[in-house]
Amino acid sequence: MTVFSPHSPGPHGLSNQEREPERETDLLVVGGGAAGLMCAREAAGRGLRVTLLERNAAPGRKLAVCGGGKANFGNRRVSPADYRCGNGAEEGAFCVPALRAFTPERLLRLVRGWGLPFEERHHGRLFLKVPAQRLVAALAEDCRARGCRLLCRTPVSDIAAGPGGFFATTPGGVWRARALALTAGSPAAPKVGGCGLGYGLAAALGHRVVPPRPALTPFLLGPDSPLPALAGLSLPVRLRLPGSPGQQARSFEDDLLCTHTGLSGPAALKASLFWEAGQEILLDFLPQARLADLFDQPGVGGQTPRGLLRRCLPQRLADALLPPDAARRKIAELSRAARQALVVAVHAHTVRPTGLAGLKQAEVCVGGVALEGLAPQTLQSRHLPGLFMAGEVLDVTGLLGGYNLHWAWASGALAANAAARLLRP
Repeated sequence: MTVFSPHSPGPHGLSNQEREPERETDLLVVGGGAAGLMCAREAAGRGLRVTLLERNAAPGRKLAVCGGGKANFGNRRVSPADYRCGNGAEEGAFCVPALRAFTPERLLRLVRGWGLPFEERHHGRLFLKVPAQRLVAALAEDCRARGCRLLCRTPVSDIAAGPGGFFATTPGGVWRARALALTAGSPAAPKVGGCGLGYGLAAALGHRVVPPRPALTPFLLGPDSPLPALAGLSLPVRLRLPGSPGQQARSFEDDLLCTHTGLSGPAALKASLFWEAGQEILLDFLPQARLADLFDQPGVGGQTPRGLLRRCLPQRLADALLPPDAARRKIAELSRAARQALVVAVHAHTVRPTGLAGLKQAEVCVGGVALEGLAPQTLQSRHLPGLFMAGEVLDVTGLLGGYNLHWAWASGALAANAAARLLRP
């Protein structure tokens, strides 16, 4: 970490006294995604001079395309249990202060205030009924109306700190700020603006960074699995991750999509957040019924398992799952062991993924700035007062369904309000 005295030359040889006044601000926000925009809005509303620097041509690039362009901007049922926070035993505990201060009701008041229609879908997911770009435009305009400067095409290559404040180097010069909020996101989804810039800046300021890995991304399966041959098939399943030492068992009931490389769809994407390399996955393809009970129904003994399952499952899936020697025999002729093997094939189909699809397909990452370096009540650095962080740059990742955007809003607001208390006590 580089340290400046109030009158010593800063980057590019400019002293603090010589620094251009228009490049001075109370709070400098680095990163114009959801967390950065919310942070800028809240801080400007608390009376701070705020400048937001965004490297892309426009703010909120990833936000503008999320949810298929109709932003899944939050979730009515959000709770700390929906988040993976570092590798600690208490999943989600770090998120409690931010989530408690920024509830779904508060988010909906904002969205209503911006005149944006929305709807609630399955699992409490909140979607806009208009293009997500409208949300970006409303939030950016709100920031400007509160006096915040939004500067795009302004990448930050270096940040230093000292008694004179924080100094951010950009192609147009050096910005000085009394406090700084690092909200530069993660390297997931690079096609819509994701990059690892924030990680490098945080590390240069003395924070440990947990190496990122993709999350909310498809599973890859090897040639021994029959499922890739069913590419295009989608159905509701119960997907289970068996527990292991230090890791609790998890279950997700949602739609699964077979692809030519593996498994996708909401059930798989959710499970990818908690899956560890080498771990098995158990798939229940008939979560709303018990195959053993179907076998015991009156009048089915003369049917074959293949014929019986035709009413419940796609035929090509049944053919891929059932042992061939038992699939076409009459159910009444099957031994107890043969029936049990069929039950296992349908309710506990085991796959061992070879890995996860990469960061290009991932919606978010597991990893980022390590949480022990931040106070959860303020998101301020424990060793560098005036430095705040929020959003995807932190090692906090939520489930699929609007949880990551809610974390962006909540953490951005928490950091802004803490910065305002610091600078205007």
